[in-house]
Amino acid sequence: MEKRDDVVAYLNRTLEIDSVKDYCPNGLQVAGREHINHVVSGVTASARFLTLAREAGADAVLVHHGYFWKGESPVLTGMKLERIRMLINADMSLLAYHLPLDVHPSLGNNAQLAKLFNIEMEGQVEAGGTDGLLFHGTLNKPLSNTEFVEHVAACVGREVTAVGRSNQTIQRVAWCSGGAQGFVCAAASMGVDAFISGEISEQTTHEARENGILYIAAGHHATERYGVQALGEKLSRELQLTHQFIDVDNPA
Repeated sequence: MEKRDDVVAYLNRTLEIDSVKDYCPNGLQVAGREHINHVVSGVTASARFLTLAREAGADAVLVHHGYFWKGESPVLTGMKLERIRMLINADMSLLAYHLPLDVHPSLGNNAQLAKLFNIEMEGQVEAGGTDGLLFHGTLNKPLSNTEFVEHVAACVGREVTAVGRSNQTIQRVAWCSGGAQGFVCAAASMGVDAFISGEISEQTTHEARENGILYIAAGHHATERYGVQALGEKLSRELQLTHQFIDVDNPA
């Protein structure tokens, strides 16, 4: 068992949150009980996730998508009020890490995707105004378009959407988890064969085709399940805490 504030400080240092400009607060978003023994991690602090975490006996929840996003209404009504009421009634803390958990070179979503997809990570570059958000690397062995799409789908355990380049060998890859389909042109300028993210927009297809790059939309939720797990497991190893990951499926 550890003091809540010590756990928060440890996570903040580990993810170096002060070095990443974000559009939501990172760290402790809702304060619960003073001490933490059991941490439940998940992708999004939805009502369903909070219910399952409470039933699992969580003292704190650790998520990638928390609350208080830039531009949203500051008032506590409706859905947001009910979520926060659940946390307060259960005396659970909400710990949320957004972009710091995307860019971290070993624990982050993208670093974990490199392991999942068996890509040799070679570097990180700036994208969307965030240093290190776009990752790039090389497959251990070249694959055809079809083989690579099937490989990604098998890794994330769901159907994926693939557009753009066809009948070409895939070896150099760029990727960024979540809603990073707007980085297709940036990825193409790096000379990679394929770019992976979570979502797809109308213009994504045209940008992929016209840049001669394969684009794979593997799911926003599906590509962001891994950072919180790695972070939770590190907590379990290095602090006197237990950790459990709960996945609330999301087809997006």
